[in-house]
Amino acid sequence: MFLGTHQPKMDLKGRMVLPSKFRDELAGGVVLTKGQDRSVIVWPTSEFEQYASRVREASRTDKNARAYSRVLFSGASSEFPDKQGRIGIPTQLREYAGLEKECVVVGNHATLEIWNPEAWQTYLDAQEQAYAELSEEVVPGVF
Repeated sequence: MFLGTHQPKMDLKGRMVLPSKFRDELAGGVVLTKGQDRSVIVWPTSEFEQYASRVREASRTDKNARAYSRVLFSGASSEFPDKQGRIGIPTQLREYAGLEKECVVVGNHATLEIWNPEAWQTYLDAQEQAYAELSEEVVPGVF
């Protein structure tokens, strides 16, 4: 499980050092995809394969399912961390998420999310109050 918030830097070649506590779990490879909130999602390869199989089950006649699948897979990139624990983030994903040198890596259970620091702070500011005020069941059986 991936937890916490980390602030690694990206080098001039678009490589980012993965937080050390996650490197062993990600050593076998990752898939990077566009996140729906203008972030980059880092999936362990096995987790992405499971997710991809669920996406394939969606009806090909459903316009929204086709669009989602196209955007997800066309922007995906398979990467392997190097000996220093760095992964390359392709240009199109860096541009999509507005990533430059400073990054925020957020653990989100089975995946990591890479955010532009300003975008993450804006998102967090908008969500924390609503989170604190939740009075309805969001996750079935938890509340």
